[in-house]
Amino acid sequence: MFDAIVVGARCAGAPTALLLARAGYRVLLLDRAEFPSDTLSTHLIHQPGVAALARWGLLDAVHASGCPPLDRAVYEVADIRLEGCARGVEGQRAGYAPRRYVLDNILVEAAVEAGVVFRNRSSVTRLLRDDTGRVTGVEGRRRGRSFSERAPLVIGADGMRSTVARLVQAPFTTEDPRLTCAYYTYWDEVPATLELYEKPGSWVAAVPTNDAATLVLAYFPQSRFEEVRTDARRAYLEQIRDTAPALHERLQGRRPVERLRGTGDQQNFFRQAAGPGWALVGDAGHHKDSITARGISDAFLQVETLVEHIGDRLQGDPGLLDKALEKYASDRDAALTPGYESTLSVAQLAPNEQRLSLLRAVQTDTDLTAIYFDMVAGISTASALYTPRLLALL
Repeated sequence: MFDAIVVGARCAGAPTALLLARAGYRVLLLDRAEFPSDTLSTHLIHQPGVAALARWGLLDAVHASGCPPLDRAVYEVADIRLEGCARGVEGQRAGYAPRRYVLDNILVEAAVEAGVVFRNRSSVTRLLRDDTGRVTGVEGRRRGRSFSERAPLVIGADGMRSTVARLVQAPFTTEDPRLTCAYYTYWDEVPATLELYEKPGSWVAAVPTNDAATLVLAYFPQSRFEEVRTDARRAYLEQIRDTAPALHERLQGRRPVERLRGTGDQQNFFRQAAGPGWALVGDAGHHKDSITARGISDAFLQVETLVEHIGDRLQGDPGLLDKALEKYASDRDAALTPGYESTLSVAQLAPNEQRLSLLRAVQTDTDLTAIYFDMVAGISTASALYTPRLLALL
C-alpha cells in the first residue's frame, strides 16, 4: 500500500510525487505514456515556475539540457514595441522553454531518485472506494495486465481530459467558451528571443527551445478553426506573415524540423479541486487558453500548494486530510483566478484602445516595461503597473 497514488507523470504529476516523496511518503506515480516522450505544449516556463525549479534543485538540469534562458522579451501590437525583461522573482529574471520530453523526464527522474515508484504505460480504468464512497485506490492495466493499488489519497494530474476527474465526477465550478485555436512547429537556426506579436484576430509567438530550435506559434479565433484546419500550413504561415512580418522574413529559406501541430480544443475551466480521498492538480483541475503560456508555471504553483496543505495528514484522521484538501481548493482558486481572467481577455484577440493607450505610456519607461513583463509572467497583477510614474504619463 502507498501513501499517495499520482495519476499522470508530466509537469503536474511528477513534481507532486517528488515533493511528497521528499516529505517521507511512499508514492506511486502512473502514466499511460512511454517516457521520455513529447506532448502538446507551449513549453514556456515563466519566472515563478523557474523559481520553483530552483527551489527543487532542478533548474541546473534544465539549463544543462541546452535550453537557453529567455532573458529578453519583445511584445509588438499596433504602433507599440515593448522590449526588456521582467523584474523576476526570487532572483529569477529569465524564463525557459524546454521541450517537454526534456522537462518531463527531468521531473520524473528526480521523483524516482527521491524514492517514487514510477510505472509508465499504465492506464487507470477504475477507482476503488470504501463503504462511504471515499476513494481508496485505483485499478488499471499495464502492458496487457490488470493491476490494483491502494492509498489514502489519489491525485489526478492527468491533464485537461482527466480520467480521475471523470471517475470522481468532479463538476466544473467555472466554465467559459473556447476562444482560440493554435498551430505551431519548430524551426531550425531561426534567431529569436521571447517574442510576442498581436493584432486584431491574431497572436503570434516565437520561443527558443532545445537543440537550437525556435518554437513558432500562431493563434486564430476559435470561430476560424474549421476553416484553418483545411489548410493549416498555409493559414499558419499567412498568420505569421500578416502579424509578425519581420519574424516571417527570418523564416524564409528555413524549413520546419517537425510536423505542424495544432488544437481547436483549448478549454477554459475550473473543476472542483478535491473530495474524499482525491485531489486534482494541473490541467486536470484547471485549464485555460495557452495564449498566455501559464500552464506549466501554474501547475508548479498548484503542486506546492497541494503538498503544503497535505503536510503530515496522509497518515491519520481522514477528516483532517479532507479539511486540508478543502483549503487547497480555495487557495488554488484564489491564486489562479486573476490569471484566468486576464488570459480570457487576451484570448479575445481584440486589443482595445484603452489598453493600447496604456501600453504607449509603458513603452516610454524601462521600469514600467519591466513591471509589464512581470504581469505577462504572472508575477504581478495589473494594479502593480499603476505607479505614480504611469499615472503621470497617462
